[in-house]
Amino acid sequence: MAYLDLPLGGGPTPNGGSPVAYFPQAGVRVGDRGRPAPLGQDIASHLQIPVFRELDTAIDAQHAALWCHMRPAGPPSFTRSLLGELLAMHRAIANQTGSGLRYFIGASRLPGIFNLGGDLVYFVDSIRTGDRERLRNYAIDCCKVAHAMASGFGTPVVTIALVQGDALGGGFEGALSFQVLVAEKNAKLGLPEVLFNLFPGMGAYSLLARKVGAVQAQRMIMSGKVYTGKELYELGVVDILAEDGDGEAEVRRFMAGGAARYRVHHALKRVAQRYDPLTLEELCDITDIWVDTAMQLEDSDLRKMERLAQAQHRRLQRT
Repeated sequence: MAYLDLPLGGGPTPNGGSPVAYFPQAGVRVGDRGRPAPLGQDIASHLQIPVFRELDTAIDAQHAALWCHMRPAGPPSFTRSLLGELLAMHRAIANQTGSGLRYFIGASRLPGIFNLGGDLVYFVDSIRTGDRERLRNYAIDCCKVAHAMASGFGTPVVTIALVQGDALGGGFEGALSFQVLVAEKNAKLGLPEVLFNLFPGMGAYSLLARKVGAVQAQRMIMSGKVYTGKELYELGVVDILAEDGDGEAEVRRFMAGGAARYRVHHALKRVAQRYDPLTLEELCDITDIWVDTAMQLEDSDLRKMERLAQAQHRRLQRT
């Protein structure tokens, strides 16, 4: 398996001069300003990905795939900084349509955690100070990331989410936004926002309704239930079910088959988008309703959000 890991900092300096990360087996050099040099003669020879602080990236040349693992510096949620890097990733891929990239896999480096959702501390602060625009800007960025994944960055790339741990609230929404959702059997996925009298407003309804119908989507949202990967596979939400610990291997099996199999995957994603298009406008219109609802939460609801944020912090410390 040909992997080219792009680290978060500078590396050795084989010939002196500015710090670079150097991979002699692939002829890759990453400059100290985070601008990778061309990747030699492999399938992604024209793909240039910046060096990120909270995203680990690696090229899988065998499958013409880019693996992207979240490694948040703060809470295991979609903070402003993590969202910013995901948007930068979107721009980097969208601007390089001739790279030959076929697959993009989103996963997590945190053991037992995919992503625990929205930045609850940010939410509470925005609501308590009455700053609707601040909250809306965050929500719109979430919608932009979700739409990028659902549309394959507006390129022929097929996006794959790999969930090997908890994906809750916005973390579940994020996983749903990928074109293919792979989950391990005992991964936990759910939408608990109803516990503090809110609903998931950055794509969950739109994405779930397209998979299981509007009635089932509403039931899942209103229940607040946390499901296993196996349960969601049986409901038709998870596309590919993997044994615990076998998620990465299952993704590679999905990508196996070369160019011919990829063309089928990509064609089916185009068919789905033609049959039931998901637009950024739809996501943003719904998130405006979410913002309006969030701004009306009572103090008791905000205290529940704060307790949940504290629980997430303790969970991260244990991890």
